[in-house]
Amino acid sequence: MQIDLADAAHCRWLLELLEHYARDPMGAGKGLGAYARENLVAELRGLPGYRGALAWIDVEAVGLINCFTGFSTFAARPLLNIHDIVVRGDRRGQGVGRALLGWAQQVATDLRCCKLTLEVLANNRPAMALYRSAGFVPYELGPAAGQALLLQKLL
Repeated sequence: MQIDLADAAHCRWLLELLEHYARDPMGAGKGLGAYARENLVAELRGLPGYRGALAWIDVEAVGLINCFTGFSTFAARPLLNIHDIVVRGDRRGQGVGRALLGWAQQVATDLRCCKLTLEVLANNRPAMALYRSAGFVPYELGPAAGQALLLQKLL
């Protein structure tokens, strides 16, 4: 279900699930910082390219996906980047992640995107297996150039 940032319950679930992810070893293991907890929802409300969804089992949100639109200059079309995908630890292996990826693919199709992108830590083997089974492959323009690497510079 698409996140409604005007719905206080959706916002609580978004923050709770993102906190769950941030405390996981694959999410740095520290939890969200105070600034993120206090400002994330307001900042997301101001981003026209934000798309997010919650996955539910009964009345509990057990998964979250946060996506942002971008643009491919080579294809001259939008793309959708999956920035976060979270499945509560006790709900992994039940198809929640696959359902969230399916939601993102439908959003990307509706937006006429040329591709979905995501980043994943090399040692996150369960996530890598899910992504590969869903059709994600390492990014490369051609074998001679090699695979793309994600770099960052903290500011």
